[in-house]
Formats: sequence, C-alpha cells, structure tokens
Amino acid sequence: MVDVSDKEITKREACARTTVTMHPDTLVLIRKGGLAKGDVLAVSQVAGIMAAKNTANWIPMCHPLPLTGINIEFSDNGHHELYIEATVRTTGKTGVEMEALTAVSATALTVYDMCKAVQKDMIIGPTLLISKTGGKSDYTSVT
Repeated sequence: MVDVSDKEITKREACARTTVTMHPDTLVLIRKGGLAKGDVLAVSQVAGIMAAKNTANWIPMCHPLPLTGINIEFSDNGHHELYIEATVRTTGKTGVEMEALTAVSATALTVYDMCKAVQKDMIIGPTLLISKTGGKSDYTSVT
C-alpha cells in the first residue's frame, strides 16, 4: 500500500458511471417495480453505498477511508439502457476513485442479480471514471 503520510489533506471527490444494457421489457419491469426480488433501484442503491464504504476490503491496496458522502443516481435512455452514476466524497490524503468505481460496479451487479430471473443476457459496461477532484490533480473524462 502506498504511504500517504506526507500528502496534504484536501477535499476529494470522484464520479464514476456504468451502463446495464437489457431488453426494453426488463427496463419496464424495473421502472414499475414488477420484479419478484423487490425494488431493484432502491436495493441496488443501498448495495452500491455499502460497496463504496467497504472498498478497502475488496481492493487489496486501497486505503480505508472515512467517506463523507456517497450519492448514486439512475437514469435511462427510455428503451434498453440503465445508467448508474456514483459520486463519492471525502476529506483526506488519498482519492476516492476506487470507491466510486466499486459503487457503480456493485450497483450494476445487484441490478443483474435482481433481474436475472427475467433476463440472463444483460450486459454491464462500459464502466469508467468520469471525474476526480482534489489532491495534486483533477481529471475529467473526454467520453
């Protein structure tokens, strides 16, 4: 694990996004709450928040961080793609990119788990870092 002892404490934020591609009928079931396992978006949002908080347990070289905010939002293209975006914040010596990426990944996996009874060929991805601020440099994706 990288030693961050000498780094400055700054406000840090990272935003990540992923897509779950599915049949239009599956997206309709998600919107209407018509799946046996329950409210897909609510349960998936909680899963993503829990994953962000536990990233250091999933990714071996990540520092455990006191997160100050996690926001997971959903949108869709009205047809067959569900978009998941996570914004994670902390005040500390290292960034939260991995926490944001872990959050969207776990959220998408939970969507898959809750919908697999009606569709097994959903596609997750691409998953990408949209932006990060704080520390030595900022980053914004060009895609």
